[in-house]
Amino acid sequence: MSYRDVVSRRVLAWALVAVGARMPVAMAPLALVFLVRERPGGYSLGAALAAAYVIGEILGAPVLGMRLNPQKARPHLAAGLVVGAAGFAGLGAFPGAPAAILAGFAFLAGAGPAAAPGGLRALLTSLVPGHAAAQALSVESMLTFGVWAVSPAAVTGLALGVGPRFPLLLEAALMAASAGGLWALPAGWAADEQGEQGERGGRDGKGASRLRVLARAWPVYVTGAAGLSLLALAELVLPALLEQRGIAVGWAGPLLTVMSVSSAVGAFLYGLRSWPGRLRTRSVVLMAGMSAAVAALALTPGAPGIAAALALAGLLQSGAMLTRNLSLREVLPPGALAAGYSVMYAAVGAGYAATGSLAGALLPLAAPSTAILAGVALTLLLTWVGWWGEIRAGRSAQGADTAVPLGAAAGGAEGAPVGGGGDAERRL
Repeated sequence: MSYRDVVSRRVLAWALVAVGARMPVAMAPLALVFLVRERPGGYSLGAALAAAYVIGEILGAPVLGMRLNPQKARPHLAAGLVVGAAGFAGLGAFPGAPAAILAGFAFLAGAGPAAAPGGLRALLTSLVPGHAAAQALSVESMLTFGVWAVSPAAVTGLALGVGPRFPLLLEAALMAASAGGLWALPAGWAADEQGEQGERGGRDGKGASRLRVLARAWPVYVTGAAGLSLLALAELVLPALLEQRGIAVGWAGPLLTVMSVSSAVGAFLYGLRSWPGRLRTRSVVLMAGMSAAVAALALTPGAPGIAAALALAGLLQSGAMLTRNLSLREVLPPGALAAGYSVMYAAVGAGYAATGSLAGALLPLAAPSTAILAGVALTLLLTWVGWWGEIRAGRSAQGADTAVPLGAAAGGAEGAPVGGGGDAERRL
């Protein structure tokens, strides 16, 4: 296995569009804090605006993702990106507006493009041969982690060096450019007849309704939420943990950059070869290892040990994310994949918010290390629930001619879809 099949002009064009769509998402929370931090109660208002933005993402992703037409996705995705650009432009143009108006702009900025990550992922996998899906997803992960590594520095430099509104204006420009860039890509991706019937089932009685088709993958969503809950622990509790250990809080940024770089390396390594075992087994192993690394983070006294734990957690996190995306490709028909990715996007956002809320509630009552360990316990519980659901779904599917065992390794260890669909129509 190699990345040779992923290298093409169309994939390069996709990468430019994806950067334009995802850089604003990575920049948004910190940019919102900088936008209002000099107002009375600025930090609290910034947190509230970030919460409105995340709520928009969580609500918009499944609602808009379920309405994507695979063959004609471009207008839908472009409209969402334009709405998001308008939301960011409103925030940058009117930084002194009342809090309610700013919250409305933030909600639009989060909700409008919420279906874009799933749609773009589906489009990417349609641009490469079927056997190169794992490599395509690895490339996507490397690009995503690279964007998240660069974004904090970009926001801080613009906000402090030029002005607090300029990060938001840059986000608006990037997202608008991404919407225009969609016309350099195919209008959509193929969906097999079975998948289309499943989507129409609520109206013509053939197959399951789209909601039932998406619900089939609930264990994958649960495990995906578990994976990002560990990221919430690392990001949100790390400054408090450093203070507990007597380490300068300024090290939080470089340490999180170490984690992001390690995640990009992990995504690259995952795509270099095929891996043994079922996808659900790989996922559990990776999640267990990641949980152990984050637990070690909570118990390690010095900065070098914390850096090593974060690097290991990042290395395993990217593999865990990729196994979840590949599992969705197995259990959902091609026509429902974009919606499935959007539901996953909402699920991982909810997992991030839930674990962050748990850690925030525990910090006034317990040491940061204790809050991290409690979050690890919650993550392990969610991982077990997801694994149990995949085992149960796989057993119930046995014997059905058209059933796809949830989490079964298709095509051996490479994660290709099981049954019908073929190589040409897949989209993560």
